[in-house]
Amino acid sequence: MDLLKNIDQWLIGWGISPDTALLMDEAIALVLILLMAFAADAICRKVLLRVIARIVKRTKATWDDILFDHSVMVHLSHMVAPVIIYLCIPAAFAGSAAMAFIQRLCLILIIVTFLSFVNSFLKAAYSVYSEMESLRGKPLKGLLQTLQVLLWFMGGIVAVSVLIGKSPLALLAGLGASAAVLMLVFKDSIMGVVSGVQLSANDMLKVGDWITMPKYGANGYVIEVTLNTVKVRNFDNTITTIPPYLLVSDSFQNWRGMRESGGRRVKRSINIDMTSVRFCTPEMLEKYRKINLLKDYIDRTEEVVRVYNEENHIDNEVLVNGRRQTNLGVFRAYLTAYLKSLPVVNTELNCMVRHLQPTDHGLPVELYFFSNVKDWIPYEAVQADVFDHVLAIIPEFGLRVFQSPSGADFERLHGTSMKQS
Repeated sequence: MDLLKNIDQWLIGWGISPDTALLMDEAIALVLILLMAFAADAICRKVLLRVIARIVKRTKATWDDILFDHSVMVHLSHMVAPVIIYLCIPAAFAGSAAMAFIQRLCLILIIVTFLSFVNSFLKAAYSVYSEMESLRGKPLKGLLQTLQVLLWFMGGIVAVSVLIGKSPLALLAGLGASAAVLMLVFKDSIMGVVSGVQLSANDMLKVGDWITMPKYGANGYVIEVTLNTVKVRNFDNTITTIPPYLLVSDSFQNWRGMRESGGRRVKRSINIDMTSVRFCTPEMLEKYRKINLLKDYIDRTEEVVRVYNEENHIDNEVLVNGRRQTNLGVFRAYLTAYLKSLPVVNTELNCMVRHLQPTDHGLPVELYFFSNVKDWIPYEAVQADVFDHVLAIIPEFGLRVFQSPSGADFERLHGTSMKQS
């Protein structure tokens, strides 16, 4: 009221009639309040924020980098103008309807500005903590989006309650009746929140994991975990998006355990033609002794065979009597020694060469070992090098690889029969 009286006296002193001065004083008071509010806002942004930024740069703490980040403080400084207008407006419109309307608008602006400040603070916290080594890979973005949804939902409730002049609790009680509709509208978001908590709490998934989910065409690295989607960059550089709740309700394979373990498994077999398996002759054994990886094995095994046959008075003229080494058995021993001699094979994990069930395609001989190399391309090179060697040395043991006959085989067979005829 004192402000209006002073403006009236000032206007009348300038020769303006009292009636005209009465109409102009409220408008002038409003302009003065607006000028003061925006001047305070400019001072905060241009002066105060720069001073704070210089002080923050000199500290080593992390929390002040988040709280006093420029984008955060700008939103906080925007609250100065509506707060000043809200507090000073009664001096211009004392008890009038215009005062209540302007104050209500200021309250809404203060709420929106405060929500923007908190939202910027959450984003700044996310940008800082997502770079920390201990939290890297955690689904922090999904948590950020969950908090943002709750923040703007509650802020919207408060803003609407201020606009219509009712209590927020009464508005929430009214929304309770339409909870079913809200749950239907926000079904994916609600399920995403619950699934994100489960994925994080059980450490089922994090950014950087290699996952495979053939049902949805996912085979690659997780690049982002959000409230509603999990983004997977496949090895063909396509992007697959999967709702988080499907990762909880359905099955997927996470290769993180393999990467954190001592090796990546190789489990591959070669089919041997069973008709090429036979007992070793002395000449064959003498040949195998010249192989560095087999010399000790041949000598040791031959001594065991000799002692057994002598103790049991075995007639060596009949091969089926007693114990004999076979070319396939020596071949398996060679492969086992060969695998254990490779620096890329982790010998602390399972390493073996075994037979599988014979089929009409021959006898599968499986190599089962773990490679120290885990990245895809070098890992495939390790497998290829091992099996290149295996295929090349099979004939040295008098064995043959089983292979279904091809057109060239039939042509060769036909040519041979024509020559014989």
